[in-house]
Amino acid sequence: MKPEYLLFYPILLPALFAIIAILTPDRMKTLRSVIMVLGALLVFFCGIVLFSVKELELTLPWNGLGMNFDLRLFHFSSFILLAVTFFQLLITLYATWRMADHPRIREFYAYVFLTVALAAGALLADNFVLLVFFWEGLLLTLFGLISLGGKDAMKTAYKSFIISGFCDFCMILGIGLLWVVSGTLKMSLVHVAPKGLAAASFILMMIGALGKGGSMPFHTWIPDAAIDAPVSFMAFLPGALEKLLGVYLLVRISLDFFILEPGSPLSVVLMAIGAVTIVLAVLMALIQKDIKKLLSFHAISQFGYMVLGIGTCLPIGIAGGIFHMLNNAVYKCGLFLSAGSVEQQTGTTELKKLGGLKNEMPITAIGFAVCALAISGIWPLNGFISKEMIFDGTLEAGFKIFAIAAWVGAIFTFASFLKAGHSIFLGPRNPDRPKVKENAAPVWIPIIVLALLSIVFGIFNFIPFKYFIEPILGGRAHAEHLNFSAHALNIFTPIAGISIFCLLLALALHFYGWSKAGKKAYLASEPIHKLPVMKNLYDWSEARFFDLYEHGVRFLKALSNVLYKGVDRTIDFFFEKVITFIGNSVTHGLQWAHNGHYANYLAWCLAGLIGAIGLITLLLK
Repeated sequence: MKPEYLLFYPILLPALFAIIAILTPDRMKTLRSVIMVLGALLVFFCGIVLFSVKELELTLPWNGLGMNFDLRLFHFSSFILLAVTFFQLLITLYATWRMADHPRIREFYAYVFLTVALAAGALLADNFVLLVFFWEGLLLTLFGLISLGGKDAMKTAYKSFIISGFCDFCMILGIGLLWVVSGTLKMSLVHVAPKGLAAASFILMMIGALGKGGSMPFHTWIPDAAIDAPVSFMAFLPGALEKLLGVYLLVRISLDFFILEPGSPLSVVLMAIGAVTIVLAVLMALIQKDIKKLLSFHAISQFGYMVLGIGTCLPIGIAGGIFHMLNNAVYKCGLFLSAGSVEQQTGTTELKKLGGLKNEMPITAIGFAVCALAISGIWPLNGFISKEMIFDGTLEAGFKIFAIAAWVGAIFTFASFLKAGHSIFLGPRNPDRPKVKENAAPVWIPIIVLALLSIVFGIFNFIPFKYFIEPILGGRAHAEHLNFSAHALNIFTPIAGISIFCLLLALALHFYGWSKAGKKAYLASEPIHKLPVMKNLYDWSEARFFDLYEHGVRFLKALSNVLYKGVDRTIDFFFEKVITFIGNSVTHGLQWAHNGHYANYLAWCLAGLIGAIGLITLLLK
């Protein structure tokens, strides 16, 4: 077999196991779970093999007009593919216990494996048409996975489908413009300056990447899905995979397809979007009283850091953004899985109903604590390093305002996780809750694995730098001013000093709020929530005033109402009333004229003859 045919394996293998999941009957659920875990292991092994291969290319004729079936494996795509298959393995293992009694567990497995197959296709695609084919397929699995949730799941599934579909439509338009500018659909051959049509193409494709990653303002389905969809879905798709794919595309369009310069208008646009997403999303996360919704807003906020780093167009910032992508997938997945573990044992994720679980669920508590400290940027964990690199890149790019926004995000990230961890695992135990115990091994093993990775990628950061990140940047990584080691674990720098001060401020804010709220940790954010201006903004946000989707729904309802009453009913009135009235009037007139008397008929005939003669006479003059 030719080596390049290996590129079909990460696409076909998961698709095969998706079919097996659907066909396996419920009476064989134990065997099905074993097969799914083994299948996930096999797919992960396939990811390892392809990562070791480094580079492969395959071109087969497909549709003509430059639309070939082009697949290409290179370092960046193989790295993301490895991460995708790794997270799939953990989620599959987790779901064997967490979702064992779910009535649609077969569909869950099928959707997860099919998602990996489509993601692999998108990552390996070297033709824009092929990229769109696989990328759009993910819309269907996203819809299917959300639909597995509670009573409002279908509404949220439609919302996610429409928002993501809009972003994907923008991406397709951008690809069309890029085809016009570059004259080719082969992705590896496209390198253009973002000017004129190319600039419009960049913006449209950027929307596609931002929508996939969950950036503002395309984020509003994620908090809804956190409540309505299964927690396993949240850990896998919004928590990990979509961030990986969104950053992958964003890096490709910023480094490969377009030649983006530091400080250029498009670079500033990216940084501004990242900064705004960081601050607004983390402020929403701060006041949440349900751990899953809190985590969903942090999934949005953390993507802002990645966009900010990539937007600098500087090696240190780009490397920090990519490293933060990997770190976020690790600890955010761990946090969602921890929340799911707590929910399974206690039946709730509302912070006010929890407390004191550290003794009853010690493994979950440890995993949650490590991942929470990592996302907060606590030294020496992985989140500290990637955030410091992003801060450094933002300042080097000359935009202090964006760096300040990132530090504000760091303050409220730590404050919100102090509130969450304190409410769930510390403090007094809720007497209304029955005593619980630690979850089963299939649930806590993925949590601990991800917590350990948060530690390893922090202390031994040279591993991800050397094997994952530096090869992506190529020659840029060897620039003299970029020394990854200098930013690793170094707390004796001005930037690190500011970060540490922000963390101490967050600690002070939490304990101030906790004390002010009568030592109720879930209310620790209320002093900020109730600030005069902030309270109004929060109220508007909770009422979905800033949700563009909701405004779109209202607009369409109003438009449909206007069209129904102003157009449809008017047309119906014309045909049903006016035309009917005219027809009835004419009919009654004819009935009156044609009354059966021959004298009247003779008079009508003579009158008609006289009229015809008169008309002919006029025409002949």
